[in-house]
Amino acid sequence: MRQGGESIKSWRRRGSRAEPLLSDCARAICEAMPLDVVDLRAFYASPLGHVARRFIGQAMLRFWPDCSRQRLLGLGFSTPYLSVLGVGAERILAFMPAAQGVVNWPSEGLSASALVEPTLLPLPTASVDRIVLAHALEETESPGDMLEEASRVLSPGGRLIVVAPNRRGLWARMDGTPFGHGRPFSRSQLESLMRGAEFSPENWAEVLYVPPLKRRLLMRSAPVWEQLGAGLSLPFAGVHVIDATKQFYRRAPLRATRRSFAFRPVLLPQPAPSQRVGAQPEDGEPG
Repeated sequence: MRQGGESIKSWRRRGSRAEPLLSDCARAICEAMPLDVVDLRAFYASPLGHVARRFIGQAMLRFWPDCSRQRLLGLGFSTPYLSVLGVGAERILAFMPAAQGVVNWPSEGLSASALVEPTLLPLPTASVDRIVLAHALEETESPGDMLEEASRVLSPGGRLIVVAPNRRGLWARMDGTPFGHGRPFSRSQLESLMRGAEFSPENWAEVLYVPPLKRRLLMRSAPVWEQLGAGLSLPFAGVHVIDATKQFYRRAPLRATRRSFAFRPVLLPQPAPSQRVGAQPEDGEPG
């Protein structure tokens, strides 16, 4: 009984210590699971999704006030923002990753959405003028490859907007919204990724200072949260919004050169054959 009692106590201690570990594992599994397009559409149809769309869309419009006569591509789940930016655009495409799923967009008229592999876009080189990445970079296993593919299909001097969750924000720490899934980024991480894909960040904004809680009081006071957070430059904004330009040139990579040693045959001079001493003269020669 004593041994059994001690084992029960030790099991309880282990269980209490294992609870944080189990919660961390559950969070890691949740972050590894890709978002479903149905959940994304349901989020943007909710009041909290309207708040996110409003402030992220305002930041985008400050960067791109006019997209008329531009070929616009949205990668990820960017349809809530394409309807805001695409007024007057020459052509609009909405590409959604295969792991996420696809929905018909727009609801009226011909469909402009397609299911694609984000690192192998079915577009020729330099075929679009502007790209919007939303709910895409944090969900892919190789964000560098996705940005390089976006750089390929973007025309020289084209512009790119990236929407990514902030690593220090509250929205990345709570999985009740799509920004709580996947991989959050810091500012330095995003700058390094974009410069590696030949993008030059031009404008930067941080939005969604309001806590991601479904309370009417917080959602009504969201503009006040945004004004205070942006005015005081607080570090806990929920989302990064970056406007970048594709560079015209491509830097040559600097690689360390090393000498290669190869074995080459060396020709040594051979001595000429000399006449033997005391050799007998040939017939007919004088003695």
